[in-house]
Amino acid sequence: MARWQPDPRGRLLRAALDLFAEQGYDATTAAQIAERAGLTKATLFRQFPDKREILFQGQAATVETVSRVVRDAPADRTDVEVVDDVLDALVAAHVPEQQAIGAAITALTVTHEALRERYVYKRFVVTEALGAALQERGVPAHRATVLAGTAVRGYWDGFERWTVAGAGAALGPFVREEVGALRAAAGSPSPAHS
Repeated sequence: MARWQPDPRGRLLRAALDLFAEQGYDATTAAQIAERAGLTKATLFRQFPDKREILFQGQAATVETVSRVVRDAPADRTDVEVVDDVLDALVAAHVPEQQAIGAAITALTVTHEALRERYVYKRFVVTEALGAALQERGVPAHRATVLAGTAVRGYWDGFERWTVAGAGAALGPFVREEVGALRAAAGSPSPAHS
């Protein structure tokens, strides 16, 4: 085997999910994950502080996407349109392989307290990033909080539905349906700018 192969983070994720499925999350060690991925344990720990973080490696990219889309949005876009642009960008970043990966991660988070806590934290970080970016754009704090909260919750609920939908299903309709239902329940936040 070559000393270096591309995509060590992806290889670690695939190895971790395989091992968690075979022998359980608690029984799987970081060393076993690294070995299955064809990497050293030191390489794993250069990429991630622990085995749990392998499952949540997309957080930084998600926060970057959220912040970038809001920052780069044209000045004439309403706050709701900007949030919809963020959701479109998040949906566009997904590939079909993530449907099965997302289902496996969701199944793990349901059964492990530490993973549930980390999952909730990831959602919190993304929600805070979106709310802060909207406020930097001039959206009032309370409105930014509601827009960010409904968008991120709807995105994740739609994503979870997508992971158990039939192979080849599109993510976008699930996210739009969930966000729309939450907005309706929250009193249909309308654009702040007319």
